[in-house]
Amino acid sequence: MFVVTNRQVSNRKGLGQFGKKPNEKGPHEIRLFDVQRSGRRWEVELLDDVLHHNTVRALIDKHGLEIDQGAKRYASLKVACDIAEQARCDKKNIVIYVHGYNNDMDDVLRSAQAIAETHGVIVVPFSWPANGGGAVSGTLSYKADKRDARASVGAFDRMLMKSVEYLNLISEGRRRRLWLEASKRHKHNQQERDALYAKLLDRECPFTVNLMLHSMGNYLYKQLLKSTASEATTLLFDNVILAAADVNNADHAAWLDRIRCRKRVYVAINENDFALRASRAKAGEAQLARLGHVTYGLHAEKAVYVDFTDAKAVGSSHGYFIGEPVQRNTAVKHFFRDALNGARAERMLDYDAEKNVYRL
Repeated sequence: MFVVTNRQVSNRKGLGQFGKKPNEKGPHEIRLFDVQRSGRRWEVELLDDVLHHNTVRALIDKHGLEIDQGAKRYASLKVACDIAEQARCDKKNIVIYVHGYNNDMDDVLRSAQAIAETHGVIVVPFSWPANGGGAVSGTLSYKADKRDARASVGAFDRMLMKSVEYLNLISEGRRRRLWLEASKRHKHNQQERDALYAKLLDRECPFTVNLMLHSMGNYLYKQLLKSTASEATTLLFDNVILAAADVNNADHAAWLDRIRCRKRVYVAINENDFALRASRAKAGEAQLARLGHVTYGLHAEKAVYVDFTDAKAVGSSHGYFIGEPVQRNTAVKHFFRDALNGARAERMLDYDAEKNVYRL
């Protein structure tokens, strides 16, 4: 899988290449890694930042990109093309995944791999330096992760900006090539040309792009949405899933309703969530109720609230989109599989109109 990160990059081997602090060039600096599972280990390759001109030319020819061949291009262009091609060939949808606090790279990669394998999607993790400690290590570590989340807003914004740019570029290139193919085969029959073009487009196997935010990853996204100049309000995603959101429940509609997506914004709630319970109980923090932890005040116009509390196998889980909850409860698995694949995930759930929440 390809990993986008603003973590410090070191010259160590394996996962040691991912540092615990923000990039030494600044927290907005992002780099790309190709990470593959090999037995019990991860094989990690830092991608060259600048593409060779031969690589750029090959991408232009293969994907019909309308770009200046002589201009400097970066690894992110090739990664975007590779992911889009994989999505088409494997008929899979894409999920950008932002993890929560107290996650080292092994945690991040294991979760991303589990999401991909469980729900049949291509996962692209954005990893920020969330090694502060979280629920286990106390208030100071929790605050450190929160500072790093705020500092990582610019890096995630850059990732979204490039994602929108490349998706549009690749889509236009594909559409242009199909139009030329249809026009070539039916030079003198406009009706036949248009019919073939529509057929070719339908055969293209379009994919959805979805966003999965977990725990404090929601706090990072919230900070990004507060900026009117950010890419967070650009139309990129089909579904946005706010899972176990470690943000204030109070006034969440003010930023949540700024999210733009083609389909739905899902808010997953578990009132027994052990990590959010610990988050709220930080000594001296006096934190307000967390969005992913309570079923009151659910008034955002764009949100579809889903309550997993007391659902079979969920228990006190903080990451109930993978692991035992989805292995033992098909309703949980079906919900997240649909949501992460850009489908309508709440259609089989009961709705509590009084609280404005769907229940498993």
